[in-house]
Amino acid sequence: MQYALMIYNDPGRLEALSDAEREAAYAEYFALTDDARCVGGAQLQPAETATSVRVAGGRTLMTDGPFADTKEVLGGFCLIEAADLDEAIELAARVPAARLGGVVEVRPVVRR
Repeated sequence: MQYALMIYNDPGRLEALSDAEREAAYAEYFALTDDARCVGGAQLQPAETATSVRVAGGRTLMTDGPFADTKEVLGGFCLIEAADLDEAIELAARVPAARLGGVVEVRPVVRR
């Protein structure tokens, strides 16, 4: 089954680490992408670059910035193949953001 690991973090948290800590965190992210169970994913540009789009009354409305104004922002995602939720959680726990003040949301992907 496929799961999306949506990675939320505090903007600037990674940059606040020492150079050695930041390099170790990046190495962990790269190790996850090298795992055969990781089938896709990407780091996102900062939340300030987002554009939110809504359609109301047949008109397209756009606003700068992310959809929600929160402390943690969606910083990236990883699409994985896992046997079950337990295996997906095990992979999510390896994401550095999970221990650096962020959170990793694990959600099954709908297959049609």
